Order: sequence, then structure tokens, then C-alpha cells
Amino acid sequence: MASISTKTEPSSGTTYDSSKNYTAPLITVTLLFFMWGFITCMNDILIPKLQTVFTLQHWQAMLIQTAFFGAYFIISLVYFIFSITKGDPIMKIGYKNGIIIGLIVAAVGCVLFYPAAGLHSYGFFLTALFVLASGITVLQIAANPYVAILGPPESSSSRMNMTQALNSLGTTIAPVIGGYLIFEEATGIAAAPTADSVKIPYLGLAGALLLIAGIIRISHLPNVTGESKIVADAGALRYRHLVLGIACIFAYVGGEVTIGSSLIGFLKLPNIAGFDATQAGYYLAFYWGGAMIGRFFGAVALAQFKNNRYKYLIMALITLVAFLAVYGIYDLDLALTTLGIIVLNIAVFMLGRFIPHRTLGLFATTVIILLALTIFTQGHLAMWSVIAIGLFNSIMFPTIFDLAIKGLGEHTGQGSSLLVMAIVGGAIIPPLQGAIADITGNLQLSFIVPMICYVYVAFYGFKGYQQKMRS
Repeated sequence: MASISTKTEPSSGTTYDSSKNYTAPLITVTLLFFMWGFITCMNDILIPKLQTVFTLQHWQAMLIQTAFFGAYFIISLVYFIFSITKGDPIMKIGYKNGIIIGLIVAAVGCVLFYPAAGLHSYGFFLTALFVLASGITVLQIAANPYVAILGPPESSSSRMNMTQALNSLGTTIAPVIGGYLIFEEATGIAAAPTADSVKIPYLGLAGALLLIAGIIRISHLPNVTGESKIVADAGALRYRHLVLGIACIFAYVGGEVTIGSSLIGFLKLPNIAGFDATQAGYYLAFYWGGAMIGRFFGAVALAQFKNNRYKYLIMALITLVAFLAVYGIYDLDLALTTLGIIVLNIAVFMLGRFIPHRTLGLFATTVIILLALTIFTQGHLAMWSVIAIGLFNSIMFPTIFDLAIKGLGEHTGQGSSLLVMAIVGGAIIPPLQGAIADITGNLQLSFIVPMICYVYVAFYGFKGYQQKMRS
């Protein structure tokens, strides 16, 4: 995120007061990351549900992600244009008000699911998703830099990884809770497939979002403001590493969302696991849970320690907790499989020597290998190869973002807006994979699409991150 210091800086236009304790406000804002992680992952439950209800082809079902992540692009583009012509809206109304507006808009989107189900309209569902995602986009724009401000600048990356870990906690439990509410509860609603089972869950999410908005409204959050404004030109595009970083965010988000969106369908294949939708939903939680564990690792790895031994001890403790949690909830075999994947992740972390760009490149390379196993093997090897990708996705988004905005100076805010726009990859890549699956009649082979995405991520980690000015 933008550089923050104890005085107002041109690149950020924000002020950090080192005399204040920001722990309580940071905890409050962290609720947002959990909620939008939960809501985003609910799309992976909606896809197979609405595909059945409306008898959709793969590419049509993936329009759920297009509507959702398309809002990221459109709302961010409107925000960017407004910023370079009228000044930064969030800096004018304040981070707190920006967050509240985002929560209210997202709640309205959730409420719209009720009439969408009642009218049995897929188009209405897509509209509701667009409104919901518009609110989350505003939250992204306001909350991400706010987290960077709530503490010293040298530990902002660690805080970002920690809040992203809570975001992943939401994505981890959403498949379990959402799968039960939408699939299991639907069996008693009607004999014919209907979308009625989505009504109560999304009304509940609307209530939760409004409750959080109320908590934030009465909370004493620091009113961090700034005096600078985004320059009215497109100067950020002169930075080669930013332009390549925009494409990298596009590729990464597209790849991650595509895999998550296809995972339930993949695990239902007879030659892979032969699960039903509910069983597959439980294993989808492992995919997103891996991202959560990896982000906790990232928060520790990027933190400042006088002795690196403490860093390794904390990572070992996280590993132990994850092992015991899986063992307690499931069984020893799943716990040992999880442990093996975590050990591989730590080994790649150490091979990268905690250097951001090197670790990014190695993580992407590992994902490419795992995708090759997903495509060309069967049974448990293919199943766990695709699930393991979640753990290696973990640090990619904050690392790419951080590498892409380095050295932008007064164009940092503008560059950040462009990077948020690139999240539209989550809207474009999933339908592309769906189209390949439909054309070839082979869902397993269609994972070549996200593999291409991660090839580019690997390039950015090893080469594209280097800071150069375009002529």
C-alpha cells in the first residue's frame, strides 16, 4: 500500500500518529476482511447451486464470477476517473464513512437475493451479485489503506497479511456453512430444484453487514486524513513494473478464483473423488484454509524479529495448531496430508529466503507443478494437488501489490487504483475456463487456463518486478 509515516507524505496523503494505540480499531476493521472473504467464497457454493436450478452450461454458471468481479473493475474505474479529475473521494469523506457506505451497499446486494429467488431469475441474481460486489469494492478501496495507516509503516506488510489471513478464515468456513444451508437445507424445500434456499443465508449476511456498519458508526476510529491529492495525469503508467504488476494481479486473481470456482465440480468427477456437492464443499474449505494458514505464515515472515529463531518457532506453532485442528475435526489421515502440504510450503518459503519477489516466483512455480499433477493424474493425487494450491496462493496478492507500487512516489494512489481494477481477472478467467471445459467436454483439461495465469505470475516474481521507467 501507500507509504505511511509520522508526517504527511506526498505519496499517501495520510498521517500516522505514533503516540496512539491502534489495536482496537485494527480489530474492528479486521471484521470487514472476514466478512468479504466469507461472501466472496459463497460464490463457489452458488455456482453449482444455480447451475442446477437454471440448467446452465459451465460458462453460463461462471457468469456469477463475471458479475461479481466485474463490479471491481467498473466501480474502481469510476473511482479512478473521479479521483484524477475531482480529487480522492475517500480522502474527502474519510475512511470511516467510506467503509460504512461500502457495508450498506453490500447489504442491499444481499437483500436483493430474496426477490431474485422469488422471481426465479438468473439475471436478477447476477444484478444482486453486482450490487453486492460494488459495496465490497468500496470496502477494498477504503479498508486496505486504512489497515496500512493503523500502525508503523515498517510493519504494514505484516498487518496486511494478518488481515488477509482473517479474510481467508471467512473463505475457509463459508463452504462448510454455505454448503449446509444452501444444499442440505434445500432438500426439504421443494421436490423440484429451486433457489429458495439462498434467501435466508443472504438475508442473514445483510443483517451482519448492517450490524458491523452500526458498530463502526459508533466506534471511535481514528480520523486519519490527508492534504495531498492524486495528480491529474496518467503518470503511474510510465512505470514498467506497475504495468506488469497490473497484469500480474489480473492473472493471479483470475487463476485463484477459477480454481476455487471449479473445485466442487472437479471433486465430483468419478475419476477424481466422486463426491457429492456437500462433500466437495467441505474439501473446498481446505483450499481456502490453506490460503489462511499461508497468510499467517506471511504475517510472521514479514514481521520484524531481532532473532529469526522466534520466526521459525511461531511458524512451527501455527503448523502444530493446524495439524491438531484437522485431526480433531476430521481424522489422522487428513491431518497427516495437511501436515505434508504445510511442510512443503515452509520448505519453499525457506528456499525463497523470505525475499518477496523470489518467494513469489517460487510459489508460482510450485503451483504450476501442482496444476500439472491436477491435469494429468487421477484420484487422491489430483485431488490434493489442486487443494494444496490454496496454501501457495496465500502471499501472492499482497506481495504482487507491494512490489508493483514500490517507487511510484506521488503516483502511488493512482497506481493502487489501477491494481484494484485488475481484480477484474476474477470476472474474465473463470468463464474462459468454463468455455474450454464445455468445448472439450473435459473439466480436468480446462485447468490449463489457470496454469497459464501462474506462468505469468512466476515471470513477474523472477523478472517483471524490477523497477524501470517506460520511455
